[in-house]
Amino acid sequence: VQLQASGGGLVQAGGSLRLSCAASGSIFSINAMGWYRQAPGKQRELVARVDSGGRTNYVDSVKGRFTISRDNAKNTVHLQMNSLQPEDTAVYYCNADLQVGPDTSGYYYTITDYWGQGTQVTVSS
Repeated sequence: VQLQASGGGLVQAGGSLRLSCAASGSIFSINAMGWYRQAPGKQRELVARVDSGGRTNYVDSVKGRFTISRDNAKNTVHLQMNSLQPEDTAVYYCNADLQVGPDTSGYYYTITDYWGQGTQVTVSS
């Protein structure tokens, strides 16, 4: 199983970026997908998350600026980030709770907090 993130980069304050994360491998279903971020010297924090029913939640600091969406057919989640500010600068990580399988014995497994590699987002003032 792999979570492949893309879309980070350098942007000026007020600009926009769109992050994407594609899940691949022996995936049976995805319960939830989301984005976390970690700025230098700070703890990793949840940015946005969407569950299998399409319900979303956001950290207060991005509400009204960021929008998370998922494409269930493609096992992909997107994060549209508008009105970016320097304080949004961080490494952004894709995260998923998913079910994988079947294995050679026909079993399915639930994996929680599966992480993809990070993608750097830098917002200049």
